[in-house]
Amino acid sequence: MKHLNIQENIEKAFRKQAQNDKRVRNAYLLVHSDSLGVDMNVAEGSTGGIPANPEQPLHLASVGKLFTATLIGILHDQRKLDFKDPIHKYLNKDIMEGLHVYKGRDYSADIRIRHLLMQTSGLADVFYHLWEKMRKDPGFSIQTKEAVMWGKANLKPVAPPGKKHHYTDTNYYLLGFIIEKIKGMKFHEAMHQAIFDPLGMEHVFCYGYSKPKKASPYPMAGLYFKNTNFLSVEGVHQIDHAGGSITAPLREYLKFMKALVNGKIIKKQTLDTMLNNDVSMGFPSIGFNYGYAIWKMKTIPVLMPKKTASWGCVGVTGAFMFYHPLTDSFIIGSFNDFACRGKALDFMARKVIKPLVNLKEKQLR
Repeated sequence: MKHLNIQENIEKAFRKQAQNDKRVRNAYLLVHSDSLGVDMNVAEGSTGGIPANPEQPLHLASVGKLFTATLIGILHDQRKLDFKDPIHKYLNKDIMEGLHVYKGRDYSADIRIRHLLMQTSGLADVFYHLWEKMRKDPGFSIQTKEAVMWGKANLKPVAPPGKKHHYTDTNYYLLGFIIEKIKGMKFHEAMHQAIFDPLGMEHVFCYGYSKPKKASPYPMAGLYFKNTNFLSVEGVHQIDHAGGSITAPLREYLKFMKALVNGKIIKKQTLDTMLNNDVSMGFPSIGFNYGYAIWKMKTIPVLMPKKTASWGCVGVTGAFMFYHPLTDSFIIGSFNDFACRGKALDFMARKVIKPLVNLKEKQLR
């Protein structure tokens, strides 16, 4: 019965968090652990007056980057690329020319695939600049490749490749182009073929690009930024692409994470590389190292002991998809507002992982 009590406590804390934050219009949480006998999937709030339902398709923002990195890992396992390959091996001249010019020196040829995966290419981020343009000008629209070209013309790199962690969707757009080049198909087609279909993810799709095999009876959950439903902005899907367009009910994200953890998609050695070839993220995400789209919790004596260590991916909308090895637990959800990322991670650590660890320790006594 202890697992039922812990589920009740986590759900109570989740609903309280969502209800007490006026910015949160809808929120979702799935916690699953076979070893602890925990399985919960709950929702709070509404979208457009329709009550939130845990079976709704959710856009988890940059959580989608882990899908992109995993598809790169699949191509690595198939020996179609190497993480150390220079990206000019796969990208056209129009993209590569003048891509990375820092303090008068052209570093474009020095960028490796692993730099893109680790967010250490030094390239600037085009997403937020273009998102603001879209939000303020409903008539403005731009394709992903055009966005990269716009970035070359209007933004400056922040460091030479490999010298600094700088989080940018630009890196993942380029990874998407590499996937398209190798697979000979659109990014969303490759994602369906290589990951969604083999895992039986029937309700998943790439927002604005593809459709699920089976349509959901529930509407897509709203996603908010400064009182604007992010998904209602015309053309916003065009700059999601490989940077985070994955949309699915939480149960299907769980299918993906279980398969990833258990070696059903990529080799264990490849996952180890994705986890451990990492770099400190620095401020404001100082408590994490970043691997290949993987956020890895740092351990800090007393504050964040080793038993709380977990890894996964984060979305700026208060979205998270994590695995906690000690308890073999999967924690996936979102508070669906751009102002909630920090609070979402704090909630996950204190209100979900900590109780799971306590339950595990009781089982071992």
